Amino acid sequence: MYEYNVKTGKIKRFFTILLLITIVSATSIFIYRIYENIEIKDYSLENPYMVERTSHSEDIEEKTTLEEVTSSVVGISKIKNTGASIFNINANNELGLGSGFIISDNGYILSNWHVVQNKYSNCYITLENGETLNGMVEWADKDLDLAIVKVNAHGLNYLKLGDSDTLKLGEQVYAIGNPIGAEFQRTVTAGIVSGLNRTIKIEDEYGESYMENLVQTDATINSGNSGGPLVNEKGEVIAINTIKISTAEGIGFAVPINIIKPIIESFVNTGKFEESYIGIFAYDKEAISYLNSGLKIDSGIYVAKITEDGPSKNTELRIGDIITNIDGKAVNKMSELREYIYTKKPGEEVVLKILRNKREKEISIILGRK
Repeated sequence: MYEYNVKTGKIKRFFTILLLITIVSATSIFIYRIYENIEIKDYSLENPYMVERTSHSEDIEEKTTLEEVTSSVVGISKIKNTGASIFNINANNELGLGSGFIISDNGYILSNWHVVQNKYSNCYITLENGETLNGMVEWADKDLDLAIVKVNAHGLNYLKLGDSDTLKLGEQVYAIGNPIGAEFQRTVTAGIVSGLNRTIKIEDEYGESYMENLVQTDATINSGNSGGPLVNEKGEVIAINTIKISTAEGIGFAVPINIIKPIIESFVNTGKFEESYIGIFAYDKEAISYLNSGLKIDSGIYVAKITEDGPSKNTELRIGDIITNIDGKAVNKMSELREYIYTKKPGEEVVLKILRNKREKEISIILGRK
């Protein structure tokens, strides 16, 4: 008969447990030493989700910028609001509804000529807070479709002006304005720069004319958006919304901001602007096909008209001449010529270099007061 020795069994169990503890301890130490030598890298700075959050943060900043921009966009009407609504299909025509934006803290506002009309005419400006102020047109140019209005106000938030000469195709832009009526005031639409230096032919009740050097965009521009800003991703104004093609979708145009910068600067700093003019209408090479399909020019601008009572009338300048530069500055667009002349005062002399029958000639002209 087999007899189990209790004392012997206890000793065996003790040594078995001790062996297991030793094995577990040795294994733990071995695993610890292995992981101790592994380089643990912090990926927090490279985490793609962190990049997404950073990108999202930038989106928020961009949105905040746009919110700040919209606060400086105003509504403009030619008569006082009598409760007209978007449900009244004639609201835009009856009120002359349009847009504009504040360009100085002391009450200067930029808009379209076709929104506010001629110099010294009155209009009504509605600010973001709902306050309506009387405005007077201080400057207007039908050919540029631009105008500057003054209201009696101070401490206004105004928009920063960008550089329209640096615009690139495909650049992201935003159009802001008051489409249809007040119910959709300060609507923001997004798009890209679809084209640069565009020339379009305008036929309306005022006759036939051409607008040149326009910025084309697919950001939605409706009639009430006229006069509102076209801004870049920094919230800088790079153009003024002016017109859309009614027979096509996603084709709108804006006037580059650079052309009017000298005028804005003069009004803001001195409260006035003495506008000099040269008394001609000239078109760049993109517009020549409308005027003379057989004429081709590589550079310069084509003189299409000389005003009867203007400063160029009794000079050697002739219709058909091609102006290549002014005071040594090359010009390839009428807007460049205008922009330069806006920096001069009436009575100052400018020297045009022209091309006539393939021969160069210099012509001096004393600028007049417009």
